[in-house]
Amino acid sequence: MEEEELYDFDIDETPSVNEEDEEGGSAVVGEKKKKRRNLVKVLILGGIGVGKTSLMNQYSDGTFTEKYKVTIGADFIVKEVPKDTEHFTLQVWDTVSSLGLSFYRGTDCALLVYDVTKPETFKHLESVLEEFLANAIPEDEDNFPYIVIGNKIDKENRLVTKEEAMKWCKKNGNIPYMETSAKDGTNVAEAFMSLVDSMSGTVVE
Repeated sequence: MEEEELYDFDIDETPSVNEEDEEGGSAVVGEKKKKRRNLVKVLILGGIGVGKTSLMNQYSDGTFTEKYKVTIGADFIVKEVPKDTEHFTLQVWDTVSSLGLSFYRGTDCALLVYDVTKPETFKHLESVLEEFLANAIPEDEDNFPYIVIGNKIDKENRLVTKEEAMKWCKKNGNIPYMETSAKDGTNVAEAFMSLVDSMSGTVVE
C-alpha cells in the first residue's frame, strides 16, 4: 500500500459544464471545478467474534472467509469514495478494546457491531460505547456519527430481534441502525456509505 493513498490532500478536479466562473460569467465546456478531498477515520467497534474483520474485508474487496482469526491490536484498509463534488478517503480500522487514548483520538465516525445470534455481544454495546466516548472525547458527543450494526443476519439461529436493537438505539440518542451479513455482503456497502453521507459537507483533515 502506497503512503500517498493515506495522506493525499491534493485537490482533485473533474470536468464541469456551464459552471459560473469567479468573475460571474459562464464557464466554457472543458473547464474544471474543484473536488474537495476529505480523509475520514472510521472505527469498527464491538466484542470479539461479531464479524468486524469480515465486515472490513467484505467492504474492501468483497471477500469472506469462514476461518476465524482474532485481531491482535488493529488493522485497517483504505477505501476511496467519490461523492458529488467531494472525495472521501476512508481509513477503516478493525479494532480490539483497550487500545489507548491516542488510537481513539481523531475518529470521525464509527460502526458499533454486534452479532444477532449472540445476545451477550448486544449487551456489550453499552460498554463499547462508553469506552469509546471516554477515550475519543468527540467535540459534539450528541451528534457524533455512529451506526449500530446487527451482523450475521444470514444465520438462522437469530436471538436478538430488530425491535430490541432499535429500542436500544433510540434510548442512546436515536443512533441509526442497520443489519448486515458480512458473509453475503447484505447492506455492508450501504452501511459504510451512510457514514459517508453523514460526513458529506464536513471538512475533515
